[in-house]
Amino acid sequence: MATVSLEKLVKRYGNVEIVHGIDLDIADREFIALVGPSGCGKSTTLRMIAGLEDVSDGLVKIGGETVNDLPPRARNISMVFQSYALYPHMTVRENMGFSLKIAKRPKDEIDRRVAEAADILHLEPLLERRPSQLSGGQRQRVAMGRAIVRQPEVFLFDEPLSNLDAKLRNEMRTEIKKLHAKVQATVVYVTHDQVEAMTLADRIVIMRDGYIEQIGTPDQVFSRPATKFVAGFIGSPPMNLADATIAQGCIVFGNGDWLPIPTQYAPAVVVGQKVTVGLRPDDLYPTGHGLHSGDAGDVHQHDLKVAINEPLGNETLVFVEFAGREWVSRMLNPRPLVIGSAIPMSFDLSNAHLFAADTGRAIERTGG
Repeated sequence: MATVSLEKLVKRYGNVEIVHGIDLDIADREFIALVGPSGCGKSTTLRMIAGLEDVSDGLVKIGGETVNDLPPRARNISMVFQSYALYPHMTVRENMGFSLKIAKRPKDEIDRRVAEAADILHLEPLLERRPSQLSGGQRQRVAMGRAIVRQPEVFLFDEPLSNLDAKLRNEMRTEIKKLHAKVQATVVYVTHDQVEAMTLADRIVIMRDGYIEQIGTPDQVFSRPATKFVAGFIGSPPMNLADATIAQGCIVFGNGDWLPIPTQYAPAVVVGQKVTVGLRPDDLYPTGHGLHSGDAGDVHQHDLKVAINEPLGNETLVFVEFAGREWVSRMLNPRPLVIGSAIPMSFDLSNAHLFAADTGRAIERTGG
């Protein structure tokens, strides 16, 4: 069983604590993504799982066995780094089989495992080439092939696609998803790119400043963010967020703009309470040019001034002035909009979010 468990895991460099006692249980064959901004502790956590960083406190368990004191080679893991780290003087075949050769595995076994990995990653035509003759995407596939031949219980990926251009990143995301389906190993994948995390992972672990902010499926962290930070981090474009105060029957922003209290939050808030209001771009749209998921009574309209248009072909991002800032809206069925003109905008409040201003935690809504 290739489970991975982190129990009260801490990492310190001298007196500076980088990872603050995190707990995480990863199931056998699960694909977990650790995501967060630079410096949040995600790569340090991965390196502690790999044995490349010492654990200051807490436990790392793989398959139920505590591995804190085991060297990386004894943990039955394979790691794919941001840099391809291929030997330039070796062919693809030699690079992929090198770890098995060092382990003194029989030549026929090495040839078989390399052939199996090459078949999975469609590398057969490239086996006799050297790294200098490969594209970036091909080099990354070779790096993954080198990990596959070891037949590990756990694959660890440390931002493997960050050196690739946008088109190659999209292609390699597909390759990694196919790889997981074929190899059926446990995967821990570190990225700062929330799109990668959303498209690849079974569950996402969102980290901030060495703490875990939320663990959930892509749908859970998108639809029910546990904190204001998660709400602003997950989603592209990010959620519109603005501070406000609960008044009698409405929410009032600092500049005097207002919205009705969303039905799902009415029982949970009190007059005078300080909150942060969140609404995703899909839930704010020019009236008649979007889709709302609630009842008609949950849709509120304001005439708002258009600040910026960003046409994207099948949709347009529209920035409008509200609550003393620019809010972004995703408009379907694009039509010309005049910058500076006021247009009726619909707020689908059935999908609004409220966060406590002091803690940043999500306020509980009716129905959970």
